Amino acid sequence: MSVKPRLVSLFSGCGGMDLGFEQAGFEVVWANDFNLDATKTYIRNFGPHMHHGPIEEMNLDELPQADGVIGGFPCQDFSMIWKRGGIETERGNLYTYFVKTVETVKPKFFIAENVKGLVTANSGKAIERIVDDFADLGYKVRWDIYNFADYGVPQLRQRVLIVGIRDDIRGFFERPAASRSAQNYVTAGEALAGVENVPYNNEHQNIKERTRRIIDAIPPGGNFTSIPKDSELYVKGMISHVYRRLDAKKPSTTIIAGGGGGTWGYHYDEPRPLTNRERARLFGYPDDFVFEGTVTEVRRQIGNSVPPPAAKIIATAIKKLL
Repeated sequence: MSVKPRLVSLFSGCGGMDLGFEQAGFEVVWANDFNLDATKTYIRNFGPHMHHGPIEEMNLDELPQADGVIGGFPCQDFSMIWKRGGIETERGNLYTYFVKTVETVKPKFFIAENVKGLVTANSGKAIERIVDDFADLGYKVRWDIYNFADYGVPQLRQRVLIVGIRDDIRGFFERPAASRSAQNYVTAGEALAGVENVPYNNEHQNIKERTRRIIDAIPPGGNFTSIPKDSELYVKGMISHVYRRLDAKKPSTTIIAGGGGGTWGYHYDEPRPLTNRERARLFGYPDDFVFEGTVTEVRRQIGNSVPPPAAKIIATAIKKLL
């Protein structure tokens, strides 16, 4: 019986990337996140190896031996949606704890996930500095922008993956070939089939009557711009996520973690926000993966996570290389 490759997971959240790697035959032996509800979700679905608290307070010198380090360091300061400071901010510099972990554990590989905006943050200097920091530790590093819909996720979600392979490991990481294209993406309608029968995290949220009328006036696939400016229901939006409705025949657009009610994501048939179970389906979580916390907290956990099916494909490619 072969021994599973061991992983240390940082900024783990509810465990989307971890789930994909475990499905590919890896074992996570140590995980960390500072969000209490996310850690409760993680422990419920994976086990007690989760360590709750800020990464700054963890003793990284006591980390267990591992073959890989995975995680998504905080991305708010690199995001294109909100005003960003990038590597000049305290949160932006949390990636240095990822670097420190790789330096301490000396794994065979690492993989870090972040928002697409990382590539252009600080006029391109953020990604350049991050790659250099990892390369200086003795790793062959490459980054790519992935659209997770290309890997079977029913969501058009573009993210950066930074992958490093230790210099003494033969070969280079090659980006896995896409399994889907725009001609056969998994659609929102396919993803949500039968979701109403799932008992967990499927609560419907109460919304105002005016909000219901606004959503009802927007066609599937549309957003706030679908309402004429002279309509009494017109609302001024700043980003395309405002009152965005799904289209049953297409993948979902990117599901985001934060924002007010207008950015929750809305059903294609019914004039209402998506339930968290519907959001989880759009990320590829199995129905028996149960999230802990309030509706708002669960929405944030899901929106911040890595879709497990995409993580599994990346993990399988790394496993073959090892």
